[in-house]
Amino acid sequence: MQLSPAVSALKPSATIAAAAKAKALKAKGIKVYDFTLGEPDFDTPQHIQAAAIAAMQAGHTHYTPSGGIPELKAAICAAFERDHGFRYQPNQCLVSNGAKHSLHNVITALCGPGDEVLIPAPFWVSYEALVELAGARAKIIPTTEESGFRLSPDELERAIGPQSRLLLLNSPSNPTGATYSPEHLEALARVTEKHRLWVCSDEIYDKLVYTSEPSRSWVTLLGGIPERTVIVNGVSKAYAMTGWRIGWTLAPAPLTAAMDNLQSQETSNPCSISQHATVAALTGSQQCVADMLTEFTRRREYTLSRVRQLPGVSMPEPGGAFYAFFNVSRHLGKALANGRVCRDSTEFCTALLEDAHVALVSGDAFGAPGYVRLSFATGLANLEAGFDRISGLLKG
Repeated sequence: MQLSPAVSALKPSATIAAAAKAKALKAKGIKVYDFTLGEPDFDTPQHIQAAAIAAMQAGHTHYTPSGGIPELKAAICAAFERDHGFRYQPNQCLVSNGAKHSLHNVITALCGPGDEVLIPAPFWVSYEALVELAGARAKIIPTTEESGFRLSPDELERAIGPQSRLLLLNSPSNPTGATYSPEHLEALARVTEKHRLWVCSDEIYDKLVYTSEPSRSWVTLLGGIPERTVIVNGVSKAYAMTGWRIGWTLAPAPLTAAMDNLQSQETSNPCSISQHATVAALTGSQQCVADMLTEFTRRREYTLSRVRQLPGVSMPEPGGAFYAFFNVSRHLGKALANGRVCRDSTEFCTALLEDAHVALVSGDAFGAPGYVRLSFATGLANLEAGFDRISGLLKG
């Protein structure tokens, strides 16, 4: 069968592929400690579930406007103003089938053949693929462990070329958990404004921050820079609503209209029931978010303590999200406790899964060879057992 060049070159999502391998072992009756997916293990809060049931009972089970119901757009704009002090209008908001869909809309609407999208590495696994699907080119900007995996203004300046169209920035970051101070963000913003570069700020983890500095949205920098800014967010991470598939963009109205046209042809509207549930999430009590953050904080502290005890492993502290991204390169090319010799972090993850029944995601997928990602969006008992097995493998 002959497929299109774009699809032929496409690789499956590495995080989903890693989770699939773990599930295959589980199906054989093997206990697997799975730390692959960025998915909170909490149930969706009850008041959000109740809103979904009420929406179904009220008959909200039909098509909606392609870009989302007016009540949800208004709730998103109000919540953003509450959290960041910046006011968007509903015609600048587009609701989509998850933040990944939102990112696709942004890249496809803004970029095409000949355009260059700047992506700091390590980066979330789908960024590069979404750029390539749009026919544009991803220009990867490496960052270092010593910098905390933060892009510097000088690195950004050097990377910008005549074809540069868009910077794709994620803070807090998946996979590293890196966060940027307001001063650091403003320094980057001065570079993007100088070059009139569009910025897509992926802020899906903005409510999961562990530093003393609150999360700062890109659009609020330099007194407000909405003209070439697109904010991407959603309810998956902060409200434990991964399966509800609701994400959104906040962007200039002409771009929002263009993305709405695109979405109307590709998927039509997001799930009507999920939209009504999201209204409840954004307008109701935010105590559920605070409670989950408290538990994630406990898990982060435990994870940090265990990573520090692993022999030959290093990692900058994650300031946000729920990932530990640590360096295992000192163990590559040497025999592990099970006798295996791994050439790269992908082989390391395979050995860990097959012999210790612990599932991590290789840093190769994130543009960071020699590293692995562990999601601590799971209970302390799982984390304890998983780290015991990782430690056992590394004692060789």
